[in-house]
Amino acid sequence: MSKVIMADAVSLDGFLADEHDGVGPLHDFYFNGDTPIKGGRDTFYVHFKTSPATARYLDAAWSRIGAMVIGRRLFDITNGWNGVPVAGDRVFVVTHSAPTDWEFYGKAPFTFVTDGVHSAIAQAKQVAGPHRDVALNGGDVGGQAFAAGLVDELDVALVPVVFGSGKRFFGSFADGPVLLEDPEPVVTGDRVTHLRYRVRKD
Repeated sequence: MSKVIMADAVSLDGFLADEHDGVGPLHDFYFNGDTPIKGGRDTFYVHFKTSPATARYLDAAWSRIGAMVIGRRLFDITNGWNGVPVAGDRVFVVTHSAPTDWEFYGKAPFTFVTDGVHSAIAQAKQVAGPHRDVALNGGDVGGQAFAAGLVDELDVALVPVVFGSGKRFFGSFADGPVLLEDPEPVVTGDRVTHLRYRVRKD
């Protein structure tokens, strides 16, 4: 069955970037090994080489992704990865207005959703189908989906660094507590621990 999985690299104190959107050492584990990542799209991951444990974990996780949901901020920072989804068949961008001046607008498999995160996830699930997952980035859009009960699992790449302040993994979410199941599996890579939690729905 398709799942909505909220995923990101996170500091020990729960931040996915600093106040200026800098990720510091949070993504270093993508480049600190000798094992290439095969999941996702080769054009994007060609330079990623990690520890063997991280590569196995990410290969399995990313190969199951059918569609992605991201916020407008991430889209702007990455320029929509130049029109190539990092995983899956299509990216749904939650935004107030479509960037019609984007050089890849109308050509790339990106859909700009102006009626909220519920609609974006519903459309992404249609594309993913029953046997693939929807990947959802952390931050404000992820926090909105989590608050609405739309997230099935959390996939946290926990990096041993403390930011002190910055952009929170859960955005502005403050409606806890929300109970999670025990992490499964726990995979230790080089400078990262991969944790996956199922969100309790009862």
